Amino acid sequence: MAIYLTKESKVLVQGMTGGEGMKHTRRMLAAGTDVVGGVNPRKAGQSVDFDVPQCLKGLGGAPSAVPVFGTVAEGMAATGADVTVVFVPPAFAKAAVLEAADAGIGLAVVITEGIPVHDSVAFTSYARRSGTRIIGPNCPGLITPGQSNAGIIPADITKPGRIGLVSKSGTLTYQLMYELRDIGFSTCVGIGGDPVVGTSHIDCLAAFQEDPDTELVVLIGEIGGDAEERAAAYIREHVTKPVVGYIAGFTAPEGRTMGHAGAIVSGSAGTARAKQEALEAVGVRVGSTPTETARLVLELLETGG
Repeated sequence: MAIYLTKESKVLVQGMTGGEGMKHTRRMLAAGTDVVGGVNPRKAGQSVDFDVPQCLKGLGGAPSAVPVFGTVAEGMAATGADVTVVFVPPAFAKAAVLEAADAGIGLAVVITEGIPVHDSVAFTSYARRSGTRIIGPNCPGLITPGQSNAGIIPADITKPGRIGLVSKSGTLTYQLMYELRDIGFSTCVGIGGDPVVGTSHIDCLAAFQEDPDTELVVLIGEIGGDAEERAAAYIREHVTKPVVGYIAGFTAPEGRTMGHAGAIVSGSAGTARAKQEALEAVGVRVGSTPTETARLVLELLETGG
C-alpha cells in the first residue's frame, strides 16, 4: 500500500521539454514511474526519447519515447493520466496548475519554487474546490519506493518498507530516507516549506493513519508558522500509530530571516522549541538531530511502539 502515489499512477509532466523537466523525467522513468506524456503547447505532437534502458523502466513499463501534448486535458484523454508534475517557471505556474485542475487531474505535484504567494493562494484554493490535490509548491514531490516517483526525490537511497514520512524540507526528507534505508518507507511526501501549501502535515497524517502498511510516521517540520502545532492537536485526537518528529531550526539566530519563505518566527510563536513542546505533549518523540530521530524510530519499531 501507499498514499497518493502507486505503481498504477500515470504521470504527465508539465514543462517536460525544459532543462529541469527533461532531467527529472529521465530520473522518474529510470525509477519505474509510468510517465505517459509531457505538456507543452508549442511542441504538441512531438515526442522525446529519454533513452532509458529497458531494464530500468521496470514497474510502469513506460516507453522511453514520451509523447508531448498541447494541454493537460489532451494528455489525460489520450493516456488516462491521473498525476501531473509541474516544472514550469514561477511566472507560469499558476496557469499550469489551474489548467490541470480544470482538466480534472487527481494530483498535481508542484516542484517550482519562487511562486508568488498570491498565486499559490489562488491555485491551491481553486484546486481544492475542483477536487485536485496539490503537493507543494516549492517541494521535492513524493515517492512510493519500488512503485513510483513524482518529483525530484532520489529513488535509490531507500527501499519499500513500513515508515511513512511527511516533511517540509527536501534535504531532510532525503537524509531521513537514507538514515532509515534498512527499514524502508511506504511513501515519503515532501509538502514544501512555503507559507501556503496544498497538502499539510495533517493531510498526510490522516492518510498514513488509514494506510495498513504504514506502521510508524516520521514528521519533519521547521521553524515558522503553526503547522506543527496544529499537527500535534490532530495527532492527539486522531492518530493511533506512533509518530516521531524532528524540527529544523533550533540553532537559528534570533531576528534573522532563514531558509524557506515559510520560516517566519514572531516572538515565541513558530520557534523550534514551541513546536517540540507541542508535539511531545501529545506523545510524539522528537529527535534533536536527524540521526537521533532515526534512532528513535528504530527503538519504537523494535518495541512495537
